[in-house]
Amino acid sequence: METITIPSVDKQSTGKADKAFSIMDGNEAAAYIAYKTSEVCAIYPITPSSAMGEWADEWSSNGEKNIFGEIPKVIEMQSEAGAAGAIHGALQGGALASTFTCSQGLLLMIPNMYKIAGELTPAVFHIAARAIATHALSIFGDHSDVMAVRSTGFAQLFGNNPQQAMDMAMIATAATLKSKIPFLNIFDGFRTSHELNQVSVISEDIIRKMIDEQAVNEHRHRALNPEHPFVRGTAQNPDVFFQSREACNSYYKRVPEIVEDTMNKFAKLTGRSYKLFDYYGHPEAERIIIIMGSGYGPVHEVTDYLNDLSEKVGYLNVHLFRPFSIKHFIDIIPTTVKNIAVLDRCKEPGAIGEPLYMDVINALHNEWEYRMPKVIGGRYGLASKEFNAGMAKAVFDELKKEAPKNSFTIGIDDDVTHTSLDWDKEFSLEHQHIFRGLFFGLGADGTVSANKNTIKIIGDVTDNYVQGYFVYDSKKSGSLTVSHLRFSEKPIRSTYLINSANFIACHHFNYLKKYDVLKDADEGATFLLNTPYPTEEVWQQLPKKIQEEIIHKKLKFYVINASKVAKETGMGSRINSILQTCFFAISNVMPKDKAILYIKGAIQKTYGRKGEEVVQKNF
Repeated sequence: METITIPSVDKQSTGKADKAFSIMDGNEAAAYIAYKTSEVCAIYPITPSSAMGEWADEWSSNGEKNIFGEIPKVIEMQSEAGAAGAIHGALQGGALASTFTCSQGLLLMIPNMYKIAGELTPAVFHIAARAIATHALSIFGDHSDVMAVRSTGFAQLFGNNPQQAMDMAMIATAATLKSKIPFLNIFDGFRTSHELNQVSVISEDIIRKMIDEQAVNEHRHRALNPEHPFVRGTAQNPDVFFQSREACNSYYKRVPEIVEDTMNKFAKLTGRSYKLFDYYGHPEAERIIIIMGSGYGPVHEVTDYLNDLSEKVGYLNVHLFRPFSIKHFIDIIPTTVKNIAVLDRCKEPGAIGEPLYMDVINALHNEWEYRMPKVIGGRYGLASKEFNAGMAKAVFDELKKEAPKNSFTIGIDDDVTHTSLDWDKEFSLEHQHIFRGLFFGLGADGTVSANKNTIKIIGDVTDNYVQGYFVYDSKKSGSLTVSHLRFSEKPIRSTYLINSANFIACHHFNYLKKYDVLKDADEGATFLLNTPYPTEEVWQQLPKKIQEEIIHKKLKFYVINASKVAKETGMGSRINSILQTCFFAISNVMPKDKAILYIKGAIQKTYGRKGEEVVQKNF
């Protein structure tokens, strides 16, 4: 193999990331780094990670180049097992390679993962973490899959939001090359993989600076090559296998320091600082929560809320879960802590505790030199079950009790084994955001696409922070979709569904009879309804419960027959552009005339490839 030098850019670097933001979800954010730093991407689609492979495939088809000036080879295999095998082969050939998967797909990769790690091969698998099928299949997110591969030897790095999906992908890619230990870049399926947010895109210049050229060349020189024979993939007997298996210890011991150094370098280049374990809260906290992934959001908000009430609380956010660094973990916990709740997003039946809880117990018993805190473990958010601020507060409240419940659940009502904690369903911290909108649509009717365009418009042309999250039924096309849009003057950490909306749009009248669409409407909120009835008849057609809620909550009520407008303009059943225009007209998030110009721009971008006739109908 020849030594390869990473090409440099012509422009002078300032050493700081461009402050320009792009609106993207976690899948696109992670795929961007994977594509820019890989020569081979082997893919096989599985929800909710499919979009990562789709992005890589699209970029490759369009001739986009990686940081080496080459177009990565993107190969779709017959299964996830085949994708992992292709990656293993590419890595053994000295190529830089990555893949994307989750859930059952990740399980199919396990045999190759053991080999890739056992052979000390740098690689990153990007995981939109998802539930494993047990008593039933679920396409939704939790940590069941990544916890099932703890023993493969892959390091595990967790991100919390779309920005961190990109940042951790970069850190994992740089660290795997230096450590020779393969990494999983993990973020929560749907909650992060499909959440639209502002992401500060890492420039190619910074990507190049993060990648160690010497480490790349060391990887290339370890490639299997008939001109430089090397024995690999042998069978070993009891006389040497055990000793050889232990020989990798020194590599794993170095990983935490390598990741820490990589994070420090990343902070100098981008201004975004991370630690292996990030602590946030009161410096003399007495109660803390330990958590990984997107669940940090409501915990962060409640930490601020309780500390403002003079309580002493905090939380520990785990980024590097494997290898687990006891030293870094112990060093960052306040010595004043008396009670700890560890939250796992998975269930390990028959175990005395879930994985993160057991690691915390072990770490404290190994190194803690102060008064031993009371530690309880709990489960939350399985298969994307809601975890909001009221639930996070309930966990902090449980830690106040004389005998807090261990092995608890939060977010469900367990009337069988009585593990669940009670929580205040009325508790909300939503009013920190200036706009909270719920949009009820039908799968494939264009509602979600229109709302994605709205998020991009608001994010691009105003100073507000934006967030878009889309709840799909597992049947997808033809079933209910609910879009959750937030705009705020400060960063949005609310990684949960909106429970106090000041704008609600119902795009299909019959939903009023099937769903309580106004359940989460705030007093004085705006309600936009698409109705097939003339304006003067609408009120009488409303279900009594909806009438009562409109009156009781003093809602501002607007109606339009968008289906009629769509039919008259040749749009068929596509009502999204019509209702998007109505939204901008009555929501006051930006001037109406200005908004229409941006909507037209978004229409041109979204539908331009379908022809000018389609664009003009939308106009």
